[in-house]
Amino acid sequence: MSKRKPPQSTVSDDRATAYAHAVAAGDIIAGPQVRNACARHLRDLEEGHERGLTWSLEHAQHAIGFFEEVLRLNGGRFEGEPFKVLPWQAFIIGSLFGWMGPDGWRRFRVAYVETGKGSGKSPLAGGVGLYGLVADGESRAEVYAAATKKEQAQILFRDAVAMVDQSPLLATRIAKSGAAGKEYNLAFHRTSSFFRTVAADDGQSGPRPHIALLDEIHEHKTAMVVEMMRAGTKSRDQAIIFMITNSGTDKLTVCGDYHDYADKVASGMLEDDAFFGFVCGLDETDDPFEDEQCWYKANPSLAYGIPGLKYLREQVTQARGMPSKEATVRRLNFCQWVQADNPAISRDAWLAAEDKCFDESLLDGRRCVAGLDLSSTQDLTALVLMFEPSEADPVWRMVPWFWLPDDGLQRKAEQDRVPYLVWRDNGHLETTPGRAINKRFVLHRLSELAARFDLQAIGYDRWRIEDLQSLIAEEGVTLPPLKPVGQGFKDMAPGVDEFERRLINLELRHNSHPVLTWCAANAVYQEDPAGNRKINKAKSTGRVDGIVGAVMATVLTLTELEGEENLDDFLDNMVIA
Repeated sequence: MSKRKPPQSTVSDDRATAYAHAVAAGDIIAGPQVRNACARHLRDLEEGHERGLTWSLEHAQHAIGFFEEVLRLNGGRFEGEPFKVLPWQAFIIGSLFGWMGPDGWRRFRVAYVETGKGSGKSPLAGGVGLYGLVADGESRAEVYAAATKKEQAQILFRDAVAMVDQSPLLATRIAKSGAAGKEYNLAFHRTSSFFRTVAADDGQSGPRPHIALLDEIHEHKTAMVVEMMRAGTKSRDQAIIFMITNSGTDKLTVCGDYHDYADKVASGMLEDDAFFGFVCGLDETDDPFEDEQCWYKANPSLAYGIPGLKYLREQVTQARGMPSKEATVRRLNFCQWVQADNPAISRDAWLAAEDKCFDESLLDGRRCVAGLDLSSTQDLTALVLMFEPSEADPVWRMVPWFWLPDDGLQRKAEQDRVPYLVWRDNGHLETTPGRAINKRFVLHRLSELAARFDLQAIGYDRWRIEDLQSLIAEEGVTLPPLKPVGQGFKDMAPGVDEFERRLINLELRHNSHPVLTWCAANAVYQEDPAGNRKINKAKSTGRVDGIVGAVMATVLTLTELEGEENLDDFLDNMVIA
């Protein structure tokens, strides 16, 4: 591409900077990451020249003008309507095409955009691709809609085809290949450029994208497609990798990586002049189920009726009536990264059961049972004690302990993106020497707890108990009876039901232990055809051992404790003739 100035557009003002000023002034409601992105833009206008950055209003206006003067929308009430660029879209378009780097080419090479569902990301991405195809002055431009699967890539590509069909200026200048509804290529012969799909399952090698559009990054299991596109940009002077997505369920993914990276770059924690992020989201104190005003932070088009207050109200109403839908609504509509698609424990229920100021001396002398979830080697080991209600404290209390191997803890923390070291230093996580869990340390802790509390029984998973049983015999330690608790539906379902009932009815309290809270956020239910439920470790997005231990302990409360209570009640009430 030549470095010529583009022709002047009819857009006469700096709409990207105007948006940044409006957000900074609070005139436009925006979440923390967007506020940071706007502050970065304004800061770079003042200081960017020191790093060789240049703001080209002409280039920004040209790109925005292309959207409004050339493109037409498709679908529903927008069919055939001109593409009216909304302020947040103007900020993104203007930033991508208006900022120049020290070499005179475009500054941003990678862009990550995360908004609520239905905000208009897809037409924005399609427009970026079409601009790169016909209006960027790039010879032999290769524009791709890229995904892990061909079907996914086709979704965004079909939107671009429809936008071409709707535009009088593009329909006569872009040649389509393929039958109607089955198009596979858009060609702009003037510059020998094309726009088509590419997927990881194509087996295709060697794409050299000028523009690569990646849709729904939260569905990408690996970074394969992103890296494939980025590797192909090395021969392009100002290629753009443009990613759009809803929020995801798992931070340990390529989407989670880019979400966190965008947050750090916007906030100034990291400096990357080639990376642009626009991440919509709520402030930590916001609750979208209680305050409609925060909805605008996750849905930047909401002030313009997209997707509409009526639609969002319907979603919230349904989520309140169907707890299984809550996580989906929070994620798709309000950009909240939930830890599972169908969480076993709702955040509201967990927070309601929190008791940080509980006096632990009230546990002394109270009967309790334990659930022990032993790890095989390097994973988390959890022990949860469940204390029965007392006259002075008429609720169930659960208190956990956790262990991990000390060797490689830093690496494991980075890999899992979990603050294991902080938890260890604050006394929430115990570590054992070596690379694998040293069960002797677990045994000694069990012995100490059995001596302190009125521990009636210890529930365990029979598949991982042999080593501990050998150690008990070897050390000569006396413990309460060890009770096997099966991990299948039959054995776990009663515990799951009772655990959930106590939690929801505030008959069960926890001490806000951060590791246990993390396990609660990760937990996912699996259900059999009969409606029996258990915690599904395979589908959970992180460790759930603490909740498994709590459910195992709950199972014992239904036998080891409830049984004795029932017998006591019977004897107390029995009349002796």
